[in-house]
Amino acid sequence: MTRILGIDPGSLRTGVGIVDAESGGRTRHVFHTALAVGDADNFPLRLKRIFDGLTAIVEAHRPDEVAIERVFLARNPDSALKLGQARGAALCAVLARTLPVHEYAPMEIKRAVVGSGAADKAQVQHMVKMLLGLDATPQADAADALAVAIAHAHVRSSVVRLGIARSAWRTRR
Repeated sequence: MTRILGIDPGSLRTGVGIVDAESGGRTRHVFHTALAVGDADNFPLRLKRIFDGLTAIVEAHRPDEVAIERVFLARNPDSALKLGQARGAALCAVLARTLPVHEYAPMEIKRAVVGSGAADKAQVQHMVKMLLGLDATPQADAADALAVAIAHAHVRSSVVRLGIARSAWRTRR
């Protein structure tokens, strides 16, 4: 059993989801939340809250691996920079514990969980709820984080089953 921490970085809310993955790719829900940091007085304080929140979650749940969504190009340069900084704060929190980090493109995550790289947030939320057997639909950012963890669990099991290098699996979108 491998415990996977999925992270959907955001400068207002950072989604966090944890699953336990069997070697065959089956996943079991452990934990999920959205770290709401948008009410912080200034942007550096938001980054600290992301770092501190993830550090506490890593301490409490002891994941073996981390999967994080790669930054995509945003229309607004300021938003893209803030998203990148939020992602950096999240990465620093998990790398401080020397956890292995795996990155996934948004389309790659959606394809693994929904079957289509063009899926919308509601479809991702629904499939995460179904795949993990949750009683309620998780908040959108938390669902995205759980989707990242599920996608990583599927890729891990496929790589092992097929006997290929992890880098050969990566799609370039």
